[in-house]
Amino acid sequence: MDQPFKAPPPYAVASVDNALRIATMLQLEGPLTVTEVARRIGVANSTAHRLLAMLVYRDFAVRDSDRTYRVGPVLELAAHSQSAAARLRAAALPHLHRLVELLDESANLTVRTGDTVRFIASVESRQALRVGSREGMVFPAHRTTAGLLLLAELPPDRLEALYAADRYTERPGDRPDLDALRADLARVRRNGFALNQGRSERGVVAVGVPVHDPQGEVVAGLSVSMPSARYEKERLPALAGTLRTVADALERDLRE
Repeated sequence: MDQPFKAPPPYAVASVDNALRIATMLQLEGPLTVTEVARRIGVANSTAHRLLAMLVYRDFAVRDSDRTYRVGPVLELAAHSQSAAARLRAAALPHLHRLVELLDESANLTVRTGDTVRFIASVESRQALRVGSREGMVFPAHRTTAGLLLLAELPPDRLEALYAADRYTERPGDRPDLDALRADLARVRRNGFALNQGRSERGVVAVGVPVHDPQGEVVAGLSVSMPSARYEKERLPALAGTLRTVADALERDLRE
């Protein structure tokens, strides 16, 4: 597929993009300092301070007495809800950082809702050439590594219902070829991992494994993404093995 995973608008406004990224970080991660925000989005402290001040003005953020910023009234309800995704994210973050330490590639945790997936946590690689954070973004499940992992667990009748033609009457181009998708999902089940070579975005390779909850249900996909120029087929068993080891550690934490 030649088109980008999710192309930015032709006239992207950097300040708006940064403000939205900060709001997402506060909602998903909790309180942050100006310095932490500046480092995460790659701007000067003074720029981060101005962006945070605007979020405070519009009630998306609140500045506490210890000079940290947290979500404001606009985001507070969602941020304070103890949803399964929020708990899963909190448990997964240390393991994502561990993955980056081990592989020096960007790591992601993704959950599925219907025929879409949402990246609920991302940790970027430290390398200059790297795949950027997808945190907070939503994409079609059948086009992502973790989406394939999560779809592979569905019984045939649920997969059929999820991609029934009548659900796509107003967007027929978004409906995947079911025969091809079934073949892809069968391969994922056989291998125990998913390999995505340019399926989502040309020039990007991703490898992922499923994450199970204490009842044995697959609740998320754990993956690493890298520029295709750095991917070597011979590394695939090692990549999948490292991912499985980290996913096992995450699953143990979820059982505690």
